[in-house]
Amino acid sequence: MYGTDRAVSRNPGQWEAPRRTPLGFPGAGAYDHGMPVFDYAFVVDAPLEAVRDFHRDTSALKILTPPPTIVRIHDVEPLAEGSVSRFTLWVGPLPLRWKAVHRGVTDRGFTDVQASGPAAKWEHTHSFVPLSDGRTEIREHIEYEHKRGPWGLVTRLLFSWPNLQMMFAYRAWITRRCLARLTSSSAARGR
Repeated sequence: MYGTDRAVSRNPGQWEAPRRTPLGFPGAGAYDHGMPVFDYAFVVDAPLEAVRDFHRDTSALKILTPPPTIVRIHDVEPLAEGSVSRFTLWVGPLPLRWKAVHRGVTDRGFTDVQASGPAAKWEHTHSFVPLSDGRTEIREHIEYEHKRGPWGLVTRLLFSWPNLQMMFAYRAWITRRCLARLTSSSAARGR
């Protein structure tokens, strides 16, 4: 690992990693706009273009979903403004049916907005920040709300800070692994 992975959950009642203000001092904060927020960032040894292309691949969702969760893709349009993905996440015997619409699609990221699914609201922004020609920081920002009733209980368990932390640690690991493979095979072809 690079030692730069970091996660922050701003959800009262859950453990919170120290949050830093722009001056670097620990800051407080439970909600952004009245909803739970989860932020995670990590660095990959790959150029911005490779990171962008990896995330635009329609198979990325299956690659980035940690076991034992199983993803069944129903329909995934190529990543573009307003494109739609329909899929089911199987968490054990529990199917989480999801429809996501992509917004703010640029070379430096995009946002998945849940149009229908298990949460009352889910907006996941992926941002790609070039650090140098061969290094990029990937920033994940999720704003979400829970439904009432049984689904609210399910999402409170599945999207708790420890579970989100483990999920995104896996995503960081698999993203680095895939990008290392892609960039080394690209370099070999260029020789």
